[in-house]
Amino acid sequence: MSKRFISIWFPHLKTDWFTLRQPELKNLPFVLRSPSHGRMIVVAANKVAESQGISVGMVLADARAVVTDLQVRDDKPDLVNKLLRRLGEWCIRFAPFVSIDPPDGLLFDATGCSHLWGGDESYLKDIIRKLSARGYDVRATMADTIGAAWGVARFANSCVVPVDKHVEVLMNLPSAALRIDSEIFERLNKLGLHRIHQFSKMPRPALRRRFGEQFLRQLDKALGQEIELIEPIHPIEPYQERLPCLEPIVTATGIEIALQQLLETLCLRLEQEQKGIRAAVFKCYRVDSKIEQIEIGTSRPSRNIKHLFKLFEIKISSIEPSLGIELFVLEAPKVEDLLPAQEKMWEGSGGLKDGRLAELLDRLSNKIGEKAIHRYVADEHYWPERSIRLATTLEEISVASWREEKPRPLQLLKTPETIEVAAPIPDYPPMLFKYKGKLHNIVKADGPERIEQEWWLQQGEHRDYYRVEDEEGNRYWLFRLGHYKNEMYQWFIHGFFA
Repeated sequence: MSKRFISIWFPHLKTDWFTLRQPELKNLPFVLRSPSHGRMIVVAANKVAESQGISVGMVLADARAVVTDLQVRDDKPDLVNKLLRRLGEWCIRFAPFVSIDPPDGLLFDATGCSHLWGGDESYLKDIIRKLSARGYDVRATMADTIGAAWGVARFANSCVVPVDKHVEVLMNLPSAALRIDSEIFERLNKLGLHRIHQFSKMPRPALRRRFGEQFLRQLDKALGQEIELIEPIHPIEPYQERLPCLEPIVTATGIEIALQQLLETLCLRLEQEQKGIRAAVFKCYRVDSKIEQIEIGTSRPSRNIKHLFKLFEIKISSIEPSLGIELFVLEAPKVEDLLPAQEKMWEGSGGLKDGRLAELLDRLSNKIGEKAIHRYVADEHYWPERSIRLATTLEEISVASWREEKPRPLQLLKTPETIEVAAPIPDYPPMLFKYKGKLHNIVKADGPERIEQEWWLQQGEHRDYYRVEDEEGNRYWLFRLGHYKNEMYQWFIHGFFA
């Protein structure tokens, strides 16, 4: 497939922007001014002003002498790049690869896009129509090279240059169509070389000697003899699928159908490359130029279409279509290898080998937030609060095994909390204890279980743990720190059993 590029030119970009905000200027001669060397200079003029003899670069006083009712506004030097970027972001609905072309244009890499609009002609007409509807004077051309599209858009009428015909079209354009410096342009004119065909076949050493290497590079770019790269406004995700709409979509059902279709296309591609999605973004480009988007994440790579759709389905209600959505884009900014061996969860930890546990966690994390769900693994320590640690992934395998010879509480306090006890008997659990202002009478108890500190970490007393049950049937994990010493002892609560 040959490369196809589109150059869009806004001849009156700045004045169009001002007119959109002050509609009364539309049919009046209107210019923007800026100081230069102590004088006010016209830096932009609208169509009406140009038709009455005003041109960019004129001294403002001379312009006012020509047009007595000339409307003048102060220029905004920082406007162009911001405006072009906003227009470029809006144009992503036509092609994924859009770049700004200061001071008054945009560039598309439109390769493989036009068939979605029924061909090059209807594609280009739709772009011009929609940009014109936004209030801008627009010219646009599609060609095999960026240079050819740029030159034709500015020095001929908007059109589609047929494939492999760009050289023929370029020959009749003026030399300025090569995007060359004004100094080189003036030298060419002095030599009578007004059209590209007059010098394109000249010996290259002579052209290099007269006009420099940069001039030859611009000529080669326009002719397609040198590759020209453009930088997109937004980097293109390697895993991206697009779905333009013939008519704006305004219903939740339509959004779901579009999402389903994009997921099927993307997951088929990922299956061929043995990869799975870890993060995905579903973007909806609205008619009013706003973008609605929702994101999902998975705990491990997945290309299960049904599961991924359910994750998005939780958030589809947050999408506001307004006047309608005309482009859907599904991106997977994070993918990982997904091989058959990865279809199992962690070994020896009670995981489901068919992946249903991971999918359940995905649904929960996308509902309540990823930070609300944690997985813990055993760690090689005796002290209870040190014997577990937070796992980094679902697949992480613990280097230590869970202690199963003694019961452990379902909820373990991060730090043991002191309690008040009564009627203690040496090496026996207390008869009752008071915790957070509430008195608990102990009716059952088991223990003690002595747990020593690791001497290589810190020195201190051992702990004697007891499992106790109060009169309400609630069970607690209590411990006494160290031995009884002259009735000086301290008790703590460390956990709660189910």
